[in-house]
Amino acid sequence: MLNISVLNRFVPLLGHTRSIHSTTGLLFRSTPVLCAEPLKKKKKLDPQIVKQREERRRKRLEKQIRRLEKNARQLKPIEELETPMELIDEQSKRKRTVPKQSLELIESRALLEKQWAKFKMQEKLSDYQLFDRIMAAQTKALNELKLESEELYQKAIQVDRALVPFSATGPVSTPPIKDYEQPDGDYIDVSRKWE
Repeated sequence: MLNISVLNRFVPLLGHTRSIHSTTGLLFRSTPVLCAEPLKKKKKLDPQIVKQREERRRKRLEKQIRRLEKNARQLKPIEELETPMELIDEQSKRKRTVPKQSLELIESRALLEKQWAKFKMQEKLSDYQLFDRIMAAQTKALNELKLESEELYQKAIQVDRALVPFSATGPVSTPPIKDYEQPDGDYIDVSRKWE
């Protein structure tokens, strides 16, 4: 058997552009099996039957669209606000009969409401009048003080910080919660999907 490295040296000298291989060439290739069947002949349908099928399909789609439009107006139910079925079943047992009120009771309540509204209006008016009297007395006193001494007037109109002492100091950081499990970013979504 010839040494391949020796042959590789001679190939360029002989003018061949092909390389010499030690293996035999692949002369036979197979393709994958195609499992195709011959095409079935299309049956000619009656145009009336085709038209009926299309009509049925169109009606079915229209019905689904109407159903979706009807349900689109309904709001998604909130579980907490839904009435349990047990309470709906026991509705007749739980219903209370409201005693009919007499005409005298209705009239006395209406009269009481009117008297209460009148009293509250009088109270509000008297509060407004008292406030107006206090403001008028204050402005009169300040005007008199201004005529006496401008320096005392300036001191009098300054805001007194000690009049209503207020200071608020809160915690700089909240204390830790005992047995608190810190979330790691993963959560399981258990909410219902409404489509």
